[in-house]
Amino acid sequence: MAPMPVDGTRIFSFREEFADGRGSRTLDRALIEEAPVALEINGVGYAVMMATPVDLEDYALGFCLSEQLIASPREFVSAQAARVDAGGWMLRVQLAAEGAAPLLERARLRLSEGSCGLCGIESLEQVMRPLQPVAARTEVGADAIFRAAARMRDHQALGRATGAAHAAALCDAEGTIHLVREDVGRHNAFDKLIGAAARKGLAMADHFVLLTARCSFELVQKAIIAGVPLLATISAASTLACEQAASHGLRLVSLVRDDSLLEL
Repeated sequence: MAPMPVDGTRIFSFREEFADGRGSRTLDRALIEEAPVALEINGVGYAVMMATPVDLEDYALGFCLSEQLIASPREFVSAQAARVDAGGWMLRVQLAAEGAAPLLERARLRLSEGSCGLCGIESLEQVMRPLQPVAARTEVGADAIFRAAARMRDHQALGRATGAAHAAALCDAEGTIHLVREDVGRHNAFDKLIGAAARKGLAMADHFVLLTARCSFELVQKAIIAGVPLLATISAASTLACEQAASHGLRLVSLVRDDSLLEL
């Protein structure tokens, strides 16, 4: 049976080889799209990210919020995505004037010889920049996290089609999933979710986030900046992720399975 077309995928033909002398066969398989997406913000070339070119307006808004280029969605004016001849995408973002100063400073730092290459961070000290602690609190119990995890795959069109997509879900205290975004990159999926929630007027502080990913420092940092009270991940957390979550009041849950989870 031919694979069903899904936005963000392309069909490739493969020869499948079997063990034990059982021969081979030709089959078509959907692969997740991975393409360079160049972000141009207020006319300044800011970054080139490898991403799945769907929900790019959500991605643009979420990226600007999680990079703290803007403090509010009200400062986000527009985003326009277009395919370019080089085989990638150009994502042109316009921010209100108040967002221009940190943008230009970050762009300058990215070109400096001392840059460590983390989206315009000039030094290792700035990677650990102070963040406001998470103010929101949540009464989410383990049952709600198990419930959301059990239903996650039903919301993953790209994941079901390719088996290669990360997903980020916005869930309420009962474990109901209200919003999901997917991408080849786990950071991109989270940024898309942050942007989509902002566009739909869903407060991150009133929900928890479930990620089909290893819990890294950068994902914890995005959750803190977004004001998420609880971050749950399918895979394990890193040392720095745990330290950052504990010091900023973020409830961190990892290794979510059918019948168990770990809470820091």
